[in-house]
Order: sequence, then structure tokens, then C-alpha cells
Amino acid sequence: MQVVLEIPSDIVSKLESGWSDIPRRALEALAVAAYRSDLLTVSEVQGMLGLSSRRETDDLLKSAGAFLEYSEDDLGQDLETLRRLTPS
Repeated sequence: MQVVLEIPSDIVSKLESGWSDIPRRALEALAVAAYRSDLLTVSEVQGMLGLSSRRETDDLLKSAGAFLEYSEDDLGQDLETLRRLTPS
């Protein structure tokens, strides 16, 4: 799908002074917003943006302030799973 954004020329000038690739920034912003809204997974963000690794995707999300939702309960469940799977 192709999406066209109309941005006033004075705003484009300001954006171009700070960003070299406005279409890429817009795509990244869309992907981050969709991730924050639980519409996309990390894997889907990675695919949408053509990123080469999970680490690169995590770095992008982190720099945008879109952190993984991970509670103490999640940690407890992960630790319990690890205990069950680790040989004694």
C-alpha cells in the first residue's frame, strides 16, 4: 500500500533541516505507534522496516521510548519456566 502525506512546504523545510529521510521517519513513526497500540509485534515492526536483526529493532523501539511491557508476574513466570527446563 502506498500512503501519501501532504505536509506544508514550510514544515518540510524544518523537517529536512533535522532529518535526511522524511519518508523513512514517517514509516518508523507509524511502526512505533502501531507497536505501542499492540497492533504490531516486534517481529512485524522488524519486517515492516526491513531491519536486519531483533537487536536493531529493539534499539529503534527503545530510542522511541516504546519499551517492552514486562511485569514482575512475567518475570516470575519466566523464572519458573527456566527452573522447570534447567536440569538439576
